[in-house]
Formats: sequence, C-alpha cells, structure tokens
Amino acid sequence: MDGMLSQDEINALLNGMMDGGSDEGGAASGGPAAEPAAPAEPAASSPGGDAQEPDESLLTDAEKDAIGEVANISMGTSATTLYSLVNRKVNITTPVVTLATWGQIIDDYEKPCVFIKIKYTVGLEGTNIMVLKEDDVKIITDLMMGGDGINIEGELGELHLSAISEAMNQMMGSAATSLSSMLGKMIDISPPEASLVELGSIDPADEVSAFLQDTFVKITFRMQIGDLIDSKIMQLYPVAFAKDLYSYFIENKEPEPEPAPAPAPAPAPAPGPAPMPAMPTPPPMDMGMGMQGGMNMGPAPAMNMGMNMGMGMMPGMGMPMQPQMGMPNINIQPASFQPFSADVNAMQSQENIELIKDVPLEVTVELGRTQKSISDILDFAPGTIIELDRIAGEPVDVLVNGKLVAKGEVVVIEENFGVRVTEIIN
Repeated sequence: MDGMLSQDEINALLNGMMDGGSDEGGAASGGPAAEPAAPAEPAASSPGGDAQEPDESLLTDAEKDAIGEVANISMGTSATTLYSLVNRKVNITTPVVTLATWGQIIDDYEKPCVFIKIKYTVGLEGTNIMVLKEDDVKIITDLMMGGDGINIEGELGELHLSAISEAMNQMMGSAATSLSSMLGKMIDISPPEASLVELGSIDPADEVSAFLQDTFVKITFRMQIGDLIDSKIMQLYPVAFAKDLYSYFIENKEPEPEPAPAPAPAPAPAPGPAPMPAMPTPPPMDMGMGMQGGMNMGPAPAMNMGMNMGMGMMPGMGMPMQPQMGMPNINIQPASFQPFSADVNAMQSQENIELIKDVPLEVTVELGRTQKSISDILDFAPGTIIELDRIAGEPVDVLVNGKLVAKGEVVVIEENFGVRVTEIIN
C-alpha cells in the first residue's frame, strides 16, 4: 500500500516490542544494545593505613600555633646538640604543623626510612616518632664516627641504627630539658628505639605505634647539615599528646603585660619668693681708722697691726667691730701616717682564707687520656687494652676541681695507691 504498513503488521510489530525479545548479542529488538553499568571501584587503601583525609576539626589553629612554637624551641636545642656530634653547621627551619593519616605519609615520604621511637616517661604521657631518610641517617652516623659523610655506600646496618639512636637520645634529651623549662615541670624520656621501615609493606598499628592508624599530628622540618644534607624530617604526635602539650604550654605562658597608664599632667609650679633688692656697694674700708674709732688701747705698739685689722667699720653700721683679742697662734703641719706593713696584709689574707678552709674540693689524679670512635668503644670487652697518650714513668697530673695544680708519681701505701707530689704548678 505505497509503503504504508497494514494494521496487522503494526499489531505484530507492537507485540514483538512488548515481549522484550533480544538477539544473542544482548540488543533489544527494534533498538540499540544498552551499555552495562561500570562496576564501582574499590576505595583506595594502603597496607595497614587509612587513605581517608584527616579530621581537621581535631586541632584548632591556636593549638597548631602553640605546638609549632614548642617544637621550634625543642628542635633548636636539638640542632645545637647535633652540631656537637657531627662537627658541622646544623640548621633546622621553622616547623609546619598539620594533621595527617598513614596513607598520606606513604604517598609523601621516601621509602625506606628510619623511625626513631621516643616514649615520654616523666611529666608527659605519649610517644614521639621521628622520621628520617635512610641516606640522611648514613651521613649523620658517618660524621659521628669521624668520616667525611661522603662514603655512604652499603646497606643500613645495626651499627648505623645504634649510632642514630644515641644521637637522638642526646638530641631529644636536650629537647626534654627545654620542655622542662618551658612547661615548668620535669620532663624525661626513655632511650630511643630506631628501626628501618618499609612504609608500604607494614601495619603501623602493630609494628610502629597504635596511634598511626588514626589521624595524628605531623610536624615537618627542613634540616640542613653543611653541604651534605638538605632534606625533610618529620615528628609524629598522637592528637591527645599534642592537646596535653598545648594545655601545659598555655598554663605556663606568661601573660602579656598590661599597658602602663598615661602619666598625670604635672602641677603648675608654685610662685617663688620675690627677689630681694640689690644692696648698695659698701665704700672701701679705711684700714687706717683702726685706732681712731674712739678706743685707746694704751702703750702697746706691738699690737697695733692686729688691732687695726680687727677694728674696721662694719658696712652699713655705725658701731666699730671689737678686736679679736683671744686669737692664739696655730702651728699647722702636714699629716703623717704610719706606712702599711706586710704583716697587716698577711694578717688580712689569713683571716679571709679562714672563711673557706672547710669548703670540700675534689682531687683527681689523671694517668692519661686517649680518643676512640664509637665503633672502637662498641668493641670493648674484658681484656681489651687501651693505650693512653702518656709514656710509662711520666709524672701523673693532680687536678683540684678540674684545674691542674701539681704533678706527681704513683706510689703504693699498704694496699692503696697514692701520689707523691713532685712539682707544684704555679
């Protein structure tokens, strides 16, 4: 019918579509094949970690700032200690405090790395984990053992871990001392434990610390040691430990001084007394009027000069002055003092030293000295002979409170050693 469908053909076509028939490829009759829905991807995760974003509400900005200030002071003291160990300039920059999860640590930090675990035993409760790169540990331990920090080939062994544990023990010990002064209470730590960690293949809760399975505090520093190290180190805190640190810090922080009140205006000065009128200049005295003032002293010419000087007229007065008849002659001579004698000085010195004669002093006899590296000291065993820097028979040093005062020779008094003084050091 000129290309038009009959009613029967339309009904047959509608019945086929309602039956939902489909061919072998899965396409419905009369329409294109529907695409299957893509399966949902599993959430990303890491071995033993949590890949979710950290809960930023656990710490306020004020708490982060205070923790950063505490960490800055502590690491500044630690940098000074590390300088004395490696004999290189050490610079540790201002810390950055954030919240993190284990999954972020795996993504951001090089593998493997060294975890140094420090437990607080007095004053604070919690664990502090320091994270260092493997090559940084090799350089630091090589410098500690007298090397140049360049030859770091080979694997990280027990000797490296022991050396870095000792370095961290001294660094964190000095940091604990700074915390004690800052928080106003005694802070102490346990000996650090160092271990080489493959970040992507461990369960942190079982092999490192339980707080790493949740959100924790990450404090990042930039550490520079001479021209050998310029890298990033981290400190990891439990959130509860960080909050305790913040509480102690706020309690012991000195309040800011209040501004001083404005000074009151100065009172107007009281009016002074009226100036006195100027006195007229008296006429010059006539020294020759001494005997003409109406007083005749009789035949005593030898006294005329003395009386003339005392009989002048008083300015502005009509009465003459009476002569000073009772003035005796005074013989003036320079004062003479008895010179100080050596006996007086000796007596005063004797009196002064009597005050300190009962003060106890520590007397030490030094047989000799030597220097050894950490590896040599670790090899010490019963029977090890340590060679000193002094020749046999050479006098020993006698020190009082660490100051060399004499030399002597070793003697035996019954069953005890003694020293016979042979020379006094001036």
